[in-house]
Amino acid sequence: MLKIYTSEEAQNTILKRVPLDDMPVSSRILESIKQLFGAPLTPDEAVRQILREIRSDGDDALRRWSRLLDGLDKADFRVPLSEIRAAEGKISDETTQALTESIERIRRFYSQQPLSSWSFQEGAGSLGQLVRPIRRVGIYVPGGTAPLPSSVLMSAVPAQAAGVKEIVLVVPPEKGTGKIAPVILAAADLLGIEEIYTLGGAQAIGALAYGTQNIRPVDKIFGPGNLFVTLAKRQVFGTVGIDGLAGPTETMVIADETANPDWVAADLLAQAEHDVLATAILLTSSANITKAVQKAVAKQLSSLPRAEIITQSLDANSGIVITENLDESIRLANNYAPEHLCLSIGKPFDAVESINATGGIFVGEYSCEVLGDYVAGPSHVMPTSGTARFASPVNLLDFVHLVSLVALDKKTASQISNSAAVLARAENLEAHARAADLRRG
Repeated sequence: MLKIYTSEEAQNTILKRVPLDDMPVSSRILESIKQLFGAPLTPDEAVRQILREIRSDGDDALRRWSRLLDGLDKADFRVPLSEIRAAEGKISDETTQALTESIERIRRFYSQQPLSSWSFQEGAGSLGQLVRPIRRVGIYVPGGTAPLPSSVLMSAVPAQAAGVKEIVLVVPPEKGTGKIAPVILAAADLLGIEEIYTLGGAQAIGALAYGTQNIRPVDKIFGPGNLFVTLAKRQVFGTVGIDGLAGPTETMVIADETANPDWVAADLLAQAEHDVLATAILLTSSANITKAVQKAVAKQLSSLPRAEIITQSLDANSGIVITENLDESIRLANNYAPEHLCLSIGKPFDAVESINATGGIFVGEYSCEVLGDYVAGPSHVMPTSGTARFASPVNLLDFVHLVSLVALDKKTASQISNSAAVLARAENLEAHARAADLRRG
């Protein structure tokens, strides 16, 4: 059953953000690291060693760590094109249709995002900004415990809409089979993606960042993963770009007396189903909704296949926060900056303007987060861990970079050279000043 918190209690517990470096690591993981590395390393230290070996030993290190961590013994990690082409025949027509609808809706959404170069005339010259797509991006697709084809679509479709020509997927092998789930390969095939590697963990991030004998490095890495993937992305940043540091997924629901408690419960359970670290929080001032949602959660949970995972998530990270009114609920939500914020209230649009810190606002009970996860249109890759205070969901701007255009004519250069020279000499940079002086005409 979902625990109930006062506003003050929640701010000291489930609403309190924990920095990435302070997140608790289970004794099981620490013991596993000690056995693998022969020393009591922290996860960050373990990742650093893996990345160092990938950088120096390339494919040999990839094989070594994939064998140790994933039980995968392969000479070549690239998925044959024939296997990608055959994947669609291994999934149902209904699944193919759903993937196709999702692709179409995501494309239509991002076709509306403005993205263009611009310039203006200055004398006989011009100044402006050029939009250039990133040449080569890598997408990490979680897939070790459950196949997530939606993660392919939600990063790759915006990349294609932005004009990226080379998209590389890395996907952990499924437990037991050592292969990538056909539904993931089918999603990639529908998008025309042909470069896919059966790789997971920090070693996959290292391969994308540094390259190996058989894998060319990328320019930017996208996609969520576990703690080791996140730490690896942080360590390679600078060598490559990254989309962000993804923490555990999270949903916050604001509900009032008009909310349907069964729907609210279903939305909370859907979030908790992801993994034991997922967060599902309800903010409400209604005692009736509190009781009804608790009852609905218990009823629905009993028939769910991933009940054990959900229960751990609800016990550790989730709950119902009792607030004074809607205004306090919105204030707490803005302070928490959730990945997803669902408005199950009577007049949801009236609250939208007051919300300034979330990855996505799901307005009204028909706009449930699950539809956003798969087919609504916007990418479901959204900022987590409170980074929605300053970060944005994945969008076209993530897949391009801007190039400043400076095309001055002789007259303009002559007019502004004196100011440039004065500023250069104020900084004791005489060579700069003399270069400007030569343009004074």
